[in-house]
Amino acid sequence: MEELQKIKQRFSIIGNYPGLNRAIDIALQVASTDLSVLITGESGSGKEIFPQIIHQFSSRKHGKYIAVNCGAIPEGTIDSELFGHEKGAFTSAVARRKGKFELAHKGTLFLDEIADMSLNAQAKVLRAIQELKFERIGSEKSISVDFRLITATNKDITEEVKAGRFREDLYYRLNVVPIHAPSLKDRISDLEDLIQYFMKKFQSPNNKLCKTISIEGLELLRKYTWPGNIRELKNFIERINIMSDEEEISIETVRSEERRVGKECRSRWSPYH
Repeated sequence: MEELQKIKQRFSIIGNYPGLNRAIDIALQVASTDLSVLITGESGSGKEIFPQIIHQFSSRKHGKYIAVNCGAIPEGTIDSELFGHEKGAFTSAVARRKGKFELAHKGTLFLDEIADMSLNAQAKVLRAIQELKFERIGSEKSISVDFRLITATNKDITEEVKAGRFREDLYYRLNVVPIHAPSLKDRISDLEDLIQYFMKKFQSPNNKLCKTISIEGLELLRKYTWPGNIRELKNFIERINIMSDEEEISIETVRSEERRVGKECRSRWSPYH
């Protein structure tokens, strides 16, 4: 338990929800191996912290930690982004470029939102991790690599496989050790601690007192479904710190902020149903 608290402090992880503790424990257990890890969880739930824990407690901690958001890479450039290219391989290739697979050699490669990849890109990734080698675009020379692979997705990847949008063989290659990042609505018992943490983090340099939220305001926040999870809560607290001059944020201020975000978000608040 003492080691777990040290890990939380080191990586600024707030809360004691059992599912969160279990996820951290799995990350620590698997860190000393080179097994592939697949992290699942809703967007904004903090999935990115687990590959960092794994990397820092692995034998590869002195190597590079390379993180890639697969969902943010256009289909036409993903080959170059992952595998690199030679000078002149295509019109805009004015110089040789190393890809993320090559940069992660002797370190850890984290492919976030892996389920957003096209089937074509998935096939190339599968080949590269099976053979531990690949070719840059415009080259026939194979480059051998040695890295730890960790992936994550906010989608139900088993449903993606059933629907034919994700390769089954790649899924089994990635999902050797699963880790689930719990959503904020499941760990609502951690809400007050998270609010206090963000209140302190976004405290104005000119204000000696850290703001708090009234009991009524906190109860209202407990009833919210938090579809954006920790990221949404962080943004909410940062915004309310700026917008309110109150030392204790009232329920009226919480409701006012909720109304400001519009009807779409308002429908998620239980008191309004």
